[in-house]
Amino acid sequence: MSIQKVDYYASEDKIYIATDCIIFGFDNKSIKLLVFKRRVEPFKGEWSLIGSFVKQSESVNNAAKRVLKDITGLENVFMKQLKVYGNVDRDPGSRCITVGQYALIQIEDQDIELVEKHGAVWYDLDELPNLVLDHNTLVEDALEQLRRRASYEPIGFNLLPEKFTIPNLQKLYESIYQKKFDDRNFRKKIIALDILTKLDEKDKSTSKKGAFLYKFNREKYDKLIKSGINFKL
Repeated sequence: MSIQKVDYYASEDKIYIATDCIIFGFDNKSIKLLVFKRRVEPFKGEWSLIGSFVKQSESVNNAAKRVLKDITGLENVFMKQLKVYGNVDRDPGSRCITVGQYALIQIEDQDIELVEKHGAVWYDLDELPNLVLDHNTLVEDALEQLRRRASYEPIGFNLLPEKFTIPNLQKLYESIYQKKFDDRNFRKKIIALDILTKLDEKDKSTSKKGAFLYKFNREKYDKLIKSGINFKL
């Protein structure tokens, strides 16, 4: 025998809830944003973040995972909740609140093929087309949050190979902060943190002299984080 649900809020206004995924990807050269052409009106066919409505039977987090998989094919992407966007006039289609979720991932070759197969596209941030609704604001807010996180935790090391050069690391942080760092000052700051292990190997792919390879030292980082680490560069 099924139990009928009582809608105690039937007399209240109905509001739609959506979730939008701000997925940044690093390809060892620059940070890109994952977008697709919107499939519904209003603004059908225009560039949009990866998003859709939350269903009655799912949490916002699960909705984000479902939407990301449906539109891009990507799975197992850990997203952090950004903020809620609820301006009355943010969506001309109807009264709609969206919950922003963001992530920064390493772009693999198979990821590029997968998202293109599903109709999504990776765009360089400096070549990003204008996005629908308030999605440009969501992107800026997510970038700012990434920069804040990068100032107190080594989020970049998860996006690099196990062995990397200081220039590799600098390129990543320049992509996150969207600005150029002084080479000497960056190296000095990173080395002073004492969370890298220098190897006896060199990467000679860009020059005959080559650059020494390093590995991230998680043990040293865990000890340092207790004293209030500052990654601000």
